[in-house]
Amino acid sequence: SIVNCQLLIVNYFVPLPPNKSLYHFFMKKITLVILAFLLLTPVARADEGMWFLMFIERLNQRDMQKLGLQLTAQEIYSINNNSLKDAIVQFNGGCTASIISKDGLVLTNHHCGYGNIAQLSTPENNHLKNGFWARSHAEELSPKQSFVRFFVRMDNVTDRMLSVVKPSMNEKEREAALNQEMAKIQKENSEGGKYVVSVRPFFQGNEYYYFVYQDFKDVRLVGTPPESIGKFGGDTDNWEWPRQTGDFSLFRVYTDKDGNAADYSPNNVPLKAKRYLKVSLKGVQDKDFAMIMGYPGRTNRWESSYWVDQNVKYAYPAWVEASKTAMDAMKRFMDKDDAVRLQYASQYSSIANYWKNRQGMIDALTAHKTAATKRKTEAIFAKWANKAENKAEYGDVLNTLSNFFEKTNAKSADENYLGMLWRASFFVKIPTRYISLVSNAKKGGMPTDELEKRVDDLLTEYDKVNLDVEKAILADMLKLYTNKGTDVPSELKTIKTQYKGDFNKYVEELLAKSIYRSKETAKEGVFPKNKVFQNEKQINMALASDPILALSIALFVNYRNPSEEQLSLEDSYAKAFRKFIKGMRDSKISTILYPDANSTLRLTYGTVIPLAADKRNPDVKKNYYTTFNTLMAKYKKGDAEFDMPQRMLDLYKKKEFGRYIDKDGSMHVNFLTNNDITGGNSGSPVMNGKGELIGLAFDGNIEAMAGDVIFDKQLQRTINVDIRYVLWVIDIYAGAKNIINEIETVQ
Repeated sequence: SIVNCQLLIVNYFVPLPPNKSLYHFFMKKITLVILAFLLLTPVARADEGMWFLMFIERLNQRDMQKLGLQLTAQEIYSINNNSLKDAIVQFNGGCTASIISKDGLVLTNHHCGYGNIAQLSTPENNHLKNGFWARSHAEELSPKQSFVRFFVRMDNVTDRMLSVVKPSMNEKEREAALNQEMAKIQKENSEGGKYVVSVRPFFQGNEYYYFVYQDFKDVRLVGTPPESIGKFGGDTDNWEWPRQTGDFSLFRVYTDKDGNAADYSPNNVPLKAKRYLKVSLKGVQDKDFAMIMGYPGRTNRWESSYWVDQNVKYAYPAWVEASKTAMDAMKRFMDKDDAVRLQYASQYSSIANYWKNRQGMIDALTAHKTAATKRKTEAIFAKWANKAENKAEYGDVLNTLSNFFEKTNAKSADENYLGMLWRASFFVKIPTRYISLVSNAKKGGMPTDELEKRVDDLLTEYDKVNLDVEKAILADMLKLYTNKGTDVPSELKTIKTQYKGDFNKYVEELLAKSIYRSKETAKEGVFPKNKVFQNEKQINMALASDPILALSIALFVNYRNPSEEQLSLEDSYAKAFRKFIKGMRDSKISTILYPDANSTLRLTYGTVIPLAADKRNPDVKKNYYTTFNTLMAKYKKGDAEFDMPQRMLDLYKKKEFGRYIDKDGSMHVNFLTNNDITGGNSGSPVMNGKGELIGLAFDGNIEAMAGDVIFDKQLQRTINVDIRYVLWVIDIYAGAKNIINEIETVQ
């Protein structure tokens, strides 16, 4: 079972049955209690938990029904029949979306579609700035890369997976054995490649489940509000409440004429959905039931106090500083040129989101004294682990965990400086990808014309970047790492003396000697125009000795080639952490009843609920929703984050809200629930007890930023777009009646 058992409360206040002794009567009662303890699962807390759909009937259904659920477990998740899960998709591998029409209309967040929208925009047709609404299927736009993933089914394969591992195996041997078994399971369930099959570990490898998915790769943009609606509040309001953001965008899934998944073709047709969500116009009230299904990316609630200390003191501060450095480098150029702003809009937004998240995590984990709370639980575990019957297996677990983090604290900071450098810098990534492509192609005997095509495809990455911006990013981030890192390569240390700390000059000279200074010179590195320079050995030597590649290798050599000591340390830690989680569950010390999120489909449920009113939020009625009035109160003409389209102002002045106005006479914009979500849940549908769409999850609140590590019932909130505001923008603001007409609404 993935949950601990809970004692059933038995009613003892009944008359003593006739002709029965007290002994037999109470022994029977005690037996019932013991059986209940062994067999029954607990009633889950309504607000905490990211639950597997296949366990809803056994774990959560009664609790959900008490809160307002009117669906059966089979109506939520069924293998053999259409169910609610068929309307929920993973969007582009990192967000969630829902199908909201019989013709495959997809609703997700604006920030989830941001990259696609930016890619489809030009300075002349800036869909990010101005919005976009297709008036027919023929006008829908196809991004170069976009896909949705439908969940088909899942099953438990724990016994099968663990049967191939032995206690004597080190982690590398264990991983190899598990991977072999995973490959067999994937092959058995893929139906010849029709499905994508993923076998995933849970509870740190103590349990395993496989998931079957189907991917659809022809996904087209249908509609998006302008950025001033879809990203209203910008970075200032990100992770904050109250919010007034219309964070949504619309896409459509296409198939071939027979309804099969297919790559883009002008002959493809809209998906005929197995299941789609109906949209409720009723609105929400305080304490209404709210259910969210989606693909939460990652939580760390099973982590130890040592992990919390390392991240708060070393890893997260490095991430915050490195991401801010990258953002500042981009922004210097974005503010001067709209074309550059479009090029970097998606990357900047993504980095900014996590920059604020990581700082919020530092603040929240510190304020909540999360490490201290976990240490109290670990002290209880230590007593249990050192009992005679447990000591052999668990006695040294905490010491091993402590030792690992003590020896890797500084390394964790370095990893975050370098991780952001890798994420943000084009020049750091491109040489390793390039030489890997060429090397593998030649080893495999790839024909020259095919290799040239592959090279051309890779070098299209140059079209997505501005070389001046990239030089600035690389220079600024190298300077930061050189000054703050603890394992800095000697090549960087010499810049302080040779270049007097001028990293811009260093980068300029480095690129001047590198083939990667431009798209054309990179191509010539493998396919030289100079016929004299065609000796393959010379080409390989030139590629291998390129100064940018040499820099990339020097930066990451310790992480690509860890020492034997580091490997041994990581091996010991992995075994100890797995035992720690097993022990926390077996001992019933942990109160967490579900596995950490890992981008698999989960359900979370709770209610519409306010966040305690404070001085920051005096104008928010009951503090669980915002309105068009509070939206107007934040409006600042010409401000990059708080401006609004003139049409919005005109419609507000005329009070043109149509059928989307609330019964209280105001137009609701955003609302709060206590659902348990994290990154990856962006775009998740918020549903009422009938499974009807009432909102769209898009953010959490800064007060509960520690939520990925420890759930706070008082503070944890999900911020949602009211679905009526979404429809109002589509219908009355944009006049996209064709889209409204295909959405089935209910009162």
